[in-house]
Amino acid sequence: MSQTIAAIATPPLPSAIGILRLSGDGAIEAAAAVFRPAGGKSLAEYESRRLVYGTLLGPDGAPIDQALATVSRAPRSYTGEDTAEFQCHGSPAVLQLGLEALLAQGVRQAGPGEFTRRAFLNGKLDLTQAEAVADLIDAETPAAVRQAAGQLSGALGRRVGAIYDGLVDLMAHFHAVLDYPDEDIDPFRADTIRAGLEEARAGLSALLATYERGRYIAGGVPCVLVGRPNAGKSSLLNALVGYDRAIVTDVPGTTRDTVEARCKLGGVVLKLIDTAGLRDTEDEVERIGVARSRAAMEGAALILVLWDGSVPPIEEDGALLERAAKLAPTILVHTKADLPSAPVPFVNLDPLPPTVTVSAKTGQGLDELAEAVAALFPTGGAEAAGELLTNARQAEAARRALAGVERAGESLAAGITPDALLTDVEEALSALGELTGASVREDVTARIFQRFCVGK
Repeated sequence: MSQTIAAIATPPLPSAIGILRLSGDGAIEAAAAVFRPAGGKSLAEYESRRLVYGTLLGPDGAPIDQALATVSRAPRSYTGEDTAEFQCHGSPAVLQLGLEALLAQGVRQAGPGEFTRRAFLNGKLDLTQAEAVADLIDAETPAAVRQAAGQLSGALGRRVGAIYDGLVDLMAHFHAVLDYPDEDIDPFRADTIRAGLEEARAGLSALLATYERGRYIAGGVPCVLVGRPNAGKSSLLNALVGYDRAIVTDVPGTTRDTVEARCKLGGVVLKLIDTAGLRDTEDEVERIGVARSRAAMEGAALILVLWDGSVPPIEEDGALLERAAKLAPTILVHTKADLPSAPVPFVNLDPLPPTVTVSAKTGQGLDELAEAVAALFPTGGAEAAGELLTNARQAEAARRALAGVERAGESLAAGITPDALLTDVEEALSALGELTGASVREDVTARIFQRFCVGK
């Protein structure tokens, strides 16, 4: 018997519609106790997935709203359990009273992600699909929506499952030959093992290669703005985010620490980091800021190197551009296009990073900057939507699976007997099981679902 849970599934703000949902063995009975259908029957008498109009009652039994209700009976529901849902007017007070009425029926408040966790535990979703639910809620771009929706439909699970099934076939063939020597079963040959391992290795390598693009689509691209003091870094950040996030003055060295913000540019979410101007300084606080700026460059996936276009570049500008280009994809941004421009010397870089000229004051060149970002981080690819690895947990499991397959291949090349090398194959299968949730630990699932909002 599963304990019945309930939660408000919409944000605690006035809105047109607010939703209360329940799941568990007593969900339908609890919902029926606080809802009076207009047709006179009990809500429990209605068939599954039919919208029923009626009156929602508060904790004292008094009417609090005219609402729609629906029930879905196990196992044909989101969680795999009996579920019920109320669609109310979106007053936070109405929703809270409705929740209190349900709690008075012995229902308990759901925890973060508990509905989706029950769907996972009841086999309605694998773990990659459950993670896609959170990704879809958090999606900020069309590409992130397509990736999460595809993963929710099972695209990543199917891709992993094909690799898993190939390795299981290897294991099954070996054990069939071993356990039934008198049967007419094709012998277990080295070339058969080699072909199977190579197919799995290629599949896992290709899967791992999707991680960088997948995590940037789902979570955004860490983008650092660097340059000398007064190069226009804070002004550009403010122009990109659309409000005064960073302090801007004519005094060099205004920014002493990193300032972070998010924006969408060229269809890509950028996690912008404005940094202290890079220069030698005797000021202890500014020196710490410069050190943090250099550390931020080390962890960036995109670096915007800003040169003040109204003054001639100096040697330090060229050195900064060269260093940035070695660390991450880089775009050279000539700022202050609204001022008279200074001559730009030849930069000894081959190839020269993409270069744009912008004015944070007028907006000139921001479209070109967006195009340069989009070119460096294309959202399309050979994979179908939803087949990308999007988080570190998935990538780590895939790496362990690949390592197991590669060890098995090395053992085969070294002449080790099949029963020994297949131990590595079993480890690869275990890692793939963790990726999809077939064999994941309880503490891992708890950590995953803590990311979810209450009511989902």
